Amino acid sequence: MARIKLSFPDDVFCFETRMPVRITDINGANHLGNDALISMLSEARAQFMVSHGLHESSKDGTGIIVTDLATMYQSESFFPEMLRFEVGVMDFNKYGGDFVFRVTKAESGQPVALAKYGFVFFNYQRKQVVPVPESFRVRFI
Repeated sequence: MARIKLSFPDDVFCFETRMPVRITDINGANHLGNDALISMLSEARAQFMVSHGLHESSKDGTGIIVTDLATMYQSESFFPEMLRFEVGVMDFNKYGGDFVFRVTKAESGQPVALAKYGFVFFNYQRKQVVPVPESFRVRFI
């Protein structure tokens, strides 16, 4: 199987947050585990949304659902390093787009990972995909 290759333009990233690698994020190989990184990406996305005044779900039951995830690891990370997460959005369609992430070591700038996950807006009450809400559209599209 061919390796995934991700690259994003620098100007797509419009938010940054930092998180430490916790001891509970370390796997059996003594570095940041895949599952922990995915959780950290979700946290970075949630912080990105809040920073733009957006909520994970609305009163009518509409929220975001992840459709796919791709991660390209570039180096190991260890406890207790501080990681910098840059977040952006791109490749929009009628129903969603992609959240993109660039993860680096905060102190050295060494690349740790690039990731993207596709998302669509989904009405959890009606159980169906819905168009991108206007509140999201006006900020990013």
